[in-house]
Amino acid sequence: MEVPFPFEPMLVLGFMSIMLLVGIFLRNKLRFFQYFLIPSCLVGGIFGLVFVSTGIVKIEASMLETFAYHFFNISFISVGLSSSNEDSETKIRGKDYIKGSVWMALIQSISFSLQAVIGGVVVLLLGLFGMKLFPTFGFLVSLGFEEGPGQALSFGKVWETVGFEHAATIGLTFAALGFLFSFFVGVPLANWGIRKGHTDQTPASLPKHFLKGIVPKDHKKEMAGNLTMHSGNIETLAFHAALIGLVYILTYGFTLLLGKILPPDVAKMLWGFFFFIGMAIAFLVRLVMQKLKIDHLIDCGLQRRITGFAVDYLIVATIMAIQVVVVWKYILPVTLIALIGGFTTTFVVIFLGRRLWAYNIERSVTIYGTVTGTVSSGLLLLRIVDPEFKTPVAIEVGLMNLFMVPIILFYGILINAPIWWNWSLLLTTCVFAGMLILSLVPMKIFKLSGKPKF
Repeated sequence: MEVPFPFEPMLVLGFMSIMLLVGIFLRNKLRFFQYFLIPSCLVGGIFGLVFVSTGIVKIEASMLETFAYHFFNISFISVGLSSSNEDSETKIRGKDYIKGSVWMALIQSISFSLQAVIGGVVVLLLGLFGMKLFPTFGFLVSLGFEEGPGQALSFGKVWETVGFEHAATIGLTFAALGFLFSFFVGVPLANWGIRKGHTDQTPASLPKHFLKGIVPKDHKKEMAGNLTMHSGNIETLAFHAALIGLVYILTYGFTLLLGKILPPDVAKMLWGFFFFIGMAIAFLVRLVMQKLKIDHLIDCGLQRRITGFAVDYLIVATIMAIQVVVVWKYILPVTLIALIGGFTTTFVVIFLGRRLWAYNIERSVTIYGTVTGTVSSGLLLLRIVDPEFKTPVAIEVGLMNLFMVPIILFYGILINAPIWWNWSLLLTTCVFAGMLILSLVPMKIFKLSGKPKF
């Protein structure tokens, strides 16, 4: 029978949805996933990868990468739209939290540059033994661990256009390995802190619905958001989705226009920064709406639900898009870089976390989850040691993102130096080493590091 409409995109979305449901079921039933707090999207993505890799389900990796790329962009645009004056007031009231936020931002900068140095050095050493890799190969560990699967895919896909074969798959592999460190090292670290009495809170056992990931029927439910539109006119969710669509079109047009002005090589790289441009334009759209006094039409709670929706599908798609055959081809450099980078990052976070003035375990596990996975991973680990978020750490994570915006942009430009400016890998690695040292200096200047507490 001839099908009159193209169904492939919707069938792929449908299969990702099934894998999400599988992940939810397994998280609810298996204590292993509950103990390590493995998110359903990660569980579902791993099982989806098995189905796709074995050929049981035939889906092109390029289709999954396309979904992941756009969900990644949507998540950042949604973050830009969900910023509000209420958030700003919280930040003003939270001036006392700035010190903790600066510490976390510095840890992120240290981790990114450290991982980049390790990746660069390993690639240089393997080159001495005859294994020639693309100059930016090792920098994918920073994108995968530090920034998550979205940026690893985004930059990797663009690098493929300039000769870096299979960059997207390699980046996604690093991101997946980062999640393994985040949960399989982060959860035991949090539990160790509780057993040793290093937490400021004395958390009881985590509630069953938190471990299982499903809120019971008789449990009080959290509100997802508020309706700002009359359903007789348009659904509020449709309005929020339409705003994302508006920003997406504006970002696409601006990126195309900017690409015509800049040199061809730089223009190609712009698509790797689409998420950042999109978030900036979302901020502007929100600002215009504030000036027009219509920003009340955006409900921050509902917009954040859209962000979470996009991230869940992003992770499912990125894990499923990993091509096992490609990973096996580069198993030696990927394994070396991931293991050295992961364990070194663990050591640095614990080393500096021990020297904090307060909330050592809370801040340490939160930033560890962030620099090996995502901010969501960090908050999951924080929930273990601070179930009710009574410490200021959760607020500090939000403030940390403000300090990280220019740092992320700078590092995003620096990792492209071998392509844009023909820098050698050695020179670029040395610059990252310099940034590592510069990131450590404020620790002493602002007295963010003292004597070990444990």
